[in-house]
Amino acid sequence: MRQLASSELGQLAGELRQELIDVVSGTGGHLGAGLGVVELTIALHHIFDTPDDLLIWDVGHQSYPHKILTGRRDRIHTLRQPNGLYGFTRRAESEYDPFGAAHSSTSISAALGMATARDLDNKSHNVIAVIGDGAMSAGMAYEAMNNAGHLGTRLIVILNDNDMSIAPPVGAMSAYLSRLISSKSYRSLRHVATQVAMKFPRPLAQAFKRAEEYARGMITGGTLFEELGFYYVGPIDGHNIDHLLPVLRNVRDAKSGGPVLIHVITRKGHGYPPAEKATDKFHGVNKFNVVTGEQPIKKGNSPSYTAVFAKSLIHEAEIDERIVAITAAMPSGTGIDKFAEKFPERTFDVGIAEQHAVTFAAGLATQGYKPFAAIYSTFLQRAYDQIVHDVAIQCLPVRFAIDRAGLVGSDGPTHAGSYDITYLATLPNFVVMAAADESELMHMIATAARINDRPSALRYPRGEGVGVDLPEHGAPLAIGKGRIIREGSRIAILSYGARLYECLRAADDLTRQGLPTTVADARFAKPLDTELLKLLATDHEILVTIEEGSIGGFSAHVMQYLTTNGLLDDGLKVRPMILPDRFISHGTPSGMYQDAQLTASNIADIAVSALTLHNPEPFVKPA
Repeated sequence: MRQLASSELGQLAGELRQELIDVVSGTGGHLGAGLGVVELTIALHHIFDTPDDLLIWDVGHQSYPHKILTGRRDRIHTLRQPNGLYGFTRRAESEYDPFGAAHSSTSISAALGMATARDLDNKSHNVIAVIGDGAMSAGMAYEAMNNAGHLGTRLIVILNDNDMSIAPPVGAMSAYLSRLISSKSYRSLRHVATQVAMKFPRPLAQAFKRAEEYARGMITGGTLFEELGFYYVGPIDGHNIDHLLPVLRNVRDAKSGGPVLIHVITRKGHGYPPAEKATDKFHGVNKFNVVTGEQPIKKGNSPSYTAVFAKSLIHEAEIDERIVAITAAMPSGTGIDKFAEKFPERTFDVGIAEQHAVTFAAGLATQGYKPFAAIYSTFLQRAYDQIVHDVAIQCLPVRFAIDRAGLVGSDGPTHAGSYDITYLATLPNFVVMAAADESELMHMIATAARINDRPSALRYPRGEGVGVDLPEHGAPLAIGKGRIIREGSRIAILSYGARLYECLRAADDLTRQGLPTTVADARFAKPLDTELLKLLATDHEILVTIEEGSIGGFSAHVMQYLTTNGLLDDGLKVRPMILPDRFISHGTPSGMYQDAQLTASNIADIAVSALTLHNPEPFVKPA
């Protein structure tokens, strides 16, 4: 590709865009962002010497064209499929992926670390971070820029702006000015002028520097970035290769100087009319018809957990005007968009800023409001310090609605909700719940709405519910109380969360084998239902706990209680079933749970193994 004439790159862009559309139509995935960076991707790889020059994409939604160009075209149809290419950049996948980026706003920090290492090693390669405008809404990006400006490290940041509207219109004059101010001659002249100005008294020198920066800022709109210590270039039409190439070449050839930010304007979904017309610009899609862009509607008998959450929260807000909803750039993914249609003034989308979202919710709680912070499990991890200090220690009644709990499928381990049970249940003052089905989710929303003296959290999986009958409205649950679903006499299975129906299938299997089995739904990881635990421990020989979470979660709390209260002293055998201590590769959710060995057959096998290993004789309850 680097041997092509610049006049041939436009044809390559057309071919690459069509390839991208064909691929994602068959696999599903993130399309709009990739369509928007086709020309930019080509220009970057044409000008820079990747992989020796390090190119970081933030977030990885933008990286599909990059994957096609960097030796993975023959496998691109395996994208997000079991054993296929990952949906984001991944170091283990290619030398062209120097940093994995599946959560946003990390690229500038990582790039600064790489550039600093380069300087320490006395090397001269380029380090380039491409960051989307949405990712620039997170504080981490500005922390990194502030540090980069302070260090004065040679670093290239490309702001892919397709939504923020922070720049004036782009065109020929803008392209000319960008080319001019990125050129070596202009930057050399600016350097000389600055050196001359420094010969004057300090107040005059500072006045000259500010005047020059603000003069360029008035023309280009880059004053904010200049204040952070970046040399700003732009805005540039990101779909015009003739505009991109000279600017990238100028910046590449500038082997000295501090960090540079190139502001590129693109259009999400560019070049594919159905995406351009769609409200979400085909950000994330299922398989679709290439000609029409139509995505087949999945016909299911059950509503999604997200839809049930939205409907239930709207009901609670109708009867309590103090309820407000907060999301961090995921209104449709969390169902908060439906809440916003009904209560726009009580809905807050804070952008990709989970830390701010949590403390913002804490501030609302101090004033008597009832905030529901709807954030994916994997994204809530980014705000753990705020959960501890700003919510838990102050015992503020923030309600965390944790979507995408457990294994989520094609987005893989970076988006799996594996750790929230552990990282929340370890905190004092928290109420921690998990819904076994969509009906339980309704009850838990009603419960959280009425917890006014401490923080609470409820978790639920991605996708459709199990198809249970739904009540008209949720009813508050007794805090810290579980329920027995089925009674047996020899084995007890205690489920926490959405594996309950796998537990019931396992119980059917065990009962057919002559092993009567009790199945209970814990509902709460904190506070534990200690009465239920005593009953299960004393009336059964085997206790199996199961959860869609990592080590240190629900089962750890159960074991802590059983051991400290002597409930293991009479020979009770306990088998905790959790997610394995490894990252599970992307695939279908059902396939991932088979990999994790959390299916009904796995549960039955564990129970039988524990029973036959330790005591093949029928269990007799102690007198």
